[in-house]
Amino acid sequence: MILALLSGAVIISTPVDVQAQSSYYVKKVRDRYGRVRWVRVRKPSYYRRHRNRINMAVGTGAGALVGGLIGGRKGMLIGAGTGLGASALYTYKLKKKKRHYRKIRRY
Repeated sequence: MILALLSGAVIISTPVDVQAQSSYYVKKVRDRYGRVRWVRVRKPSYYRRHRNRINMAVGTGAGALVGGLIGGRKGMLIGAGTGLGASALYTYKLKKKKRHYRKIRRY
């Protein structure tokens, strides 16, 4: 009986109009006269949002694969560590994240 009541309450309490993720962000922009307005901007791509994690995962996987082919299980651990270090060096020192600011002109 209690289970039936709880299952009914869950169905009723779920929202009808669900928008989990919007396709845009709202950014606060100050114009040259000091006025503040809110502008809708496009959401960055998945890679752009999670660039560091993706680069580290790919580097670790590639290192583990090469190490596993060369030296078995122990080589896989060594290769994963080497790949992680190399991908961290690439991601955080050699090819840092760049912010692109584009001015939109509307005439």
